[in-house]
Amino acid sequence: MESSAKKLSSLRITSLDDDDDETEVPHQPPPAGPSAAAADYEDDDDEDEEVEVTLGVLSKPKHPGLLLRHLFPSKAGGIPAWLDPVNLPSGKSSCCGFCGEPLQFVLQIYAPIEDNVAAFHRTLFVFMCPSMACLLRDQHEQWKHKHGNPCRSVKVFRCQLPRSNTFYSAQPPKYDGSDKPLCPGAPVCHWCGTWKGDKICSSCKKARYCSEKHQALHWRTGHKNDCLQIISSSAASNSVLPAVGKVPASTSWLEFEIKIDYEGTFDSDSGDENNSKSLVMQRHGKPDAMMQSWMDQFEADADNKCWASFQERVSREPKQVLRYCREPNAKPLWALSSGCPSNADIPSCSYCRGPLCYEFQLMPQLLYFFGVGNQPDSLDWATIAVYTCQGSCDQSVSYKEEFAWVQLYPTTTRR
Repeated sequence: MESSAKKLSSLRITSLDDDDDETEVPHQPPPAGPSAAAADYEDDDDEDEEVEVTLGVLSKPKHPGLLLRHLFPSKAGGIPAWLDPVNLPSGKSSCCGFCGEPLQFVLQIYAPIEDNVAAFHRTLFVFMCPSMACLLRDQHEQWKHKHGNPCRSVKVFRCQLPRSNTFYSAQPPKYDGSDKPLCPGAPVCHWCGTWKGDKICSSCKKARYCSEKHQALHWRTGHKNDCLQIISSSAASNSVLPAVGKVPASTSWLEFEIKIDYEGTFDSDSGDENNSKSLVMQRHGKPDAMMQSWMDQFEADADNKCWASFQERVSREPKQVLRYCREPNAKPLWALSSGCPSNADIPSCSYCRGPLCYEFQLMPQLLYFFGVGNQPDSLDWATIAVYTCQGSCDQSVSYKEEFAWVQLYPTTTRR
């Protein structure tokens, strides 16, 4: 039992090499200083001092029951498996700061911290407004944190619990079908299945919603008939009103399990192929004067150089949708040198006022798996880096909002 508990207190997501075995991802102690926040691109030439980066890739779950909250999953799309199922984010926290619509669930990562008793269970949740117009505004607002609380269309919440809590057993899950949560969660919206259902249908008194918009959408897509059946039935049953999660909203993204591997297991190309000049070098012979001049210009262009490095790193595992590393000297893999934050651009923790540290980033490949189109107004990003409280502080709020930095492609920012 001791070894099982130790496994549970680490980042427990399934290995790509063996679907039946669980891989323990080693967690480093929290950074000693704020140097793990963002660094200017010039420092990236040092190849990140060989930190171990965990890559997340998506896989269809073998069974939906494996992604329930009491099994502490790491997942993308669908509806969130809330760690604290009762005290959910509400009000403006659950909505886009620009259009005011409820945010859509992107992914969650189960990432406990071994030497923090308050974070025996710890999950990070990412939400986003599906509007590209809002993301464009978000990319500009993120620079304004020094002048108050900027509006955001990308939000990250951290929730953590001690081993002994009111929601789950202190013993690790058995994964044999017998695992159950200790208590039910708060009723959630019947349309999105994500946010707390504070609003109740005035007719049937059964359906719950997080917003008037979701109530209207649910009414037009089927609840109008269900509502009449419930009212006319002398003994309304749960079968009349579909259970949340079994009939997900058409706007939710496809659901996947997040599986992991380590970037170090993928060998990078050796020799000159790691050099940005090799991308334009002909197979035989030396470059002529014109080619040499073009290569020198390419090498001098910081964005092109950064993009070449980004492409090379990503090509080691093209299906990666997530890069995770909470080591003290870890930093994001930026796609471009422009639009990168400096240390001063990363705010302090909103709760304990301590420093934030880089923890993980979302890759643009995630949009492909979600089936996002390639139209001019489709959602798109180069990368989204997430910074969390270095000490993973334990405050009274169940879901603490962390900081996300959005980097867009230059062609996107000119829309």
